[in-house]
Amino acid sequence: MEYELIEEFGFKYIETNGGKETLVLLHGLLGALSNFEGIMKEFHDRYNVVIPILPIMELPMLKLSVGGLVDHVYDFIRFKNFDKVHVLGNSLGGHISILFALAHPQHVATITLTGSSGLFESAMGTSFPKRGSYEYIEKKAQETFYDPAVATKELVDEIFSTISDRLKALRIVVTSKSAVRQNLEHRLHEIEKPTLLIWGHQDIVTPPFVGEKFHSLIKNSELHFIDKSGHAPMMERPEEFNAILSSFLDRNRLL
Repeated sequence: MEYELIEEFGFKYIETNGGKETLVLLHGLLGALSNFEGIMKEFHDRYNVVIPILPIMELPMLKLSVGGLVDHVYDFIRFKNFDKVHVLGNSLGGHISILFALAHPQHVATITLTGSSGLFESAMGTSFPKRGSYEYIEKKAQETFYDPAVATKELVDEIFSTISDRLKALRIVVTSKSAVRQNLEHRLHEIEKPTLLIWGHQDIVTPPFVGEKFHSLIKNSELHFIDKSGHAPMMERPEEFNAILSSFLDRNRLL
């Protein structure tokens, strides 16, 4: 199932127009539209599923930060004239989802976090990524998943192409450092929206204790672990992931 990538007024996004309620999906630092194929397939006709492309490679360097990406999401929500949305974020996308919900709660119905940064993450770190070594990038991509085969050659090629471009790699580091500075532990108690936490049992980027910490700090939250899954359970275990998400959204419908 393919949807046209829409480009207008400085925004790039995909939209299914499938339902009255809107589900916004926010990808991670090196994420792509393909990360959400399972969610799109399951929810495209029940929800208006929208995936905005985060402009990590396009924002002016002075605005490139987690805060700048939150502002972009807010501008996009206003541009689309969405009232309240169900927001779901993976990794950095989860971090942005939390900050968006804290800054603009009037636009949020529910929050879903999976492998979210904001408390602790162990990925490529905040140093300059090792460029020029395909094997290194392939190994790091495979470590993201419980099953290394999920890191297809197409996925590794895309990451390698980004990291091999010095300016793009610099943008990755700048964004990563901004995320590390924006630790959310002292603010999570402010979240009042229903929050779903879906974590992979074998996540080594944001290990299970991170999901447990989010659960302890967000009062209106529920935590689910998916076995044989790493940092992106929506990719590795789409059926289990979607069943949990569907139940949560059904219990928190707006209409």
